[in-house]
Amino acid sequence: MIRVVLDTNVIVSALLQPLGPSAYLLVQALNGSLQICLTGAIFAEYDEVISRPRLKRDPEIIAASLHAIRNAALWVRVMRTITVCPDPDDNIFLECAEAAEAEYLVTGNVRHFPTAWATCQIVKPRVLLDLLTAANKD
Repeated sequence: MIRVVLDTNVIVSALLQPLGPSAYLLVQALNGSLQICLTGAIFAEYDEVISRPRLKRDPEIIAASLHAIRNAALWVRVMRTITVCPDPDDNIFLECAEAAEAEYLVTGNVRHFPTAWATCQIVKPRVLLDLLTAANKD
């Protein structure tokens, strides 16, 4: 199974645009077609960001989404601190990807990350969706 780390902006996009590529990837992760990888720090960021009042998400939808993500995730323990991203808050995603040996880190902000890290490619949601679609055709 393909291991992925989803940046918070992918989770937010999935909740705001339920028919977009981010939502499709989240559904794939929740149904077990992809393995979403998490750390406590990433989950806490998901919770904090999607609970912001300006996003206007129903608290029940937020709670159900977080519950589903928590239960579907492969929880990993970070083995080392990484400090390579221009935004220090983004380093937690690389740390998780490295610890999980994830194949992909999915983000809407690829410019904030190196193009690859350890075993992981950094891609936008649409790119991973296209890769998955092409793989399913083979």
